[in-house]
Amino acid sequence: MKITNAVNEILEGDCRKVIRELPAESINLVVTDPPYNASSKGINLKNNKTGGAFFKVNEEWDKFGDYKNYLKFTREWLKEADRVLVNNGAIIVCGSLHGIAEVIIILKEMGYKFINFITWQKTNPMPNITKRMLTHSAEFIVWFVKGKGWTFNYEDMKKYNEGKQLRDVWTFPICQGGERVKNLDGKPAHPMQKPLKIMERLVEMASNKGDVVLDPFMGVGTTAIACNNLKRKWIGIEKEKKYIRFAKKRIKNLS
Repeated sequence: MKITNAVNEILEGDCRKVIRELPAESINLVVTDPPYNASSKGINLKNNKTGGAFFKVNEEWDKFGDYKNYLKFTREWLKEADRVLVNNGAIIVCGSLHGIAEVIIILKEMGYKFINFITWQKTNPMPNITKRMLTHSAEFIVWFVKGKGWTFNYEDMKKYNEGKQLRDVWTFPICQGGERVKNLDGKPAHPMQKPLKIMERLVEMASNKGDVVLDPFMGVGTTAIACNNLKRKWIGIEKEKKYIRFAKKRIKNLS
């Protein structure tokens, strides 16, 4: 049965299945932060003084086993997102070195136009404890569009660069302090929580007031809050019950 009225709601389930129930060409913008396939054995630095306690991503929902499984998963959710996206819509995906290349390749294969590769430069990156590589101080955001006539609020973006053209390197601290959602034990509730200011900028950049924004991996609700603050409609999908609980509470308190 098709979902016809899910605006400003979080739908529970695997996004590949849930998106199939949404009407075709009903979404103006897809913006999301999908699993990275970065989880492995846990590492923690509870006394880390750069950005607070650090716990390596070690979540079951981020484990895909064989690499081919992750590639298949990425291809499947992007295919479903494409079906519901309007012809001049955009897909914006946040990621790390672990999986952003796969997103780029798949969207290129699907015929999408690659607009920008945005680098999020972190002012307070987590330290590298292996001493076998450079510290990972950046994550990446790819912006693809479908068809012609896509939305880019060029003039609005100038305010983020003192009235000049906004560039593709953005500097923000990692999500911390009061903004960071935490479990009762004090650990971050979601290891990949993005700063609200980043998600607000992405939504403002590539959509207009009244547009419908889809986040297939809603997590703790940051995209929904950004949309509410910017007068956009939204649909969130999340399969982890605890994240949905956190998200609903945050949306109620912060929007």
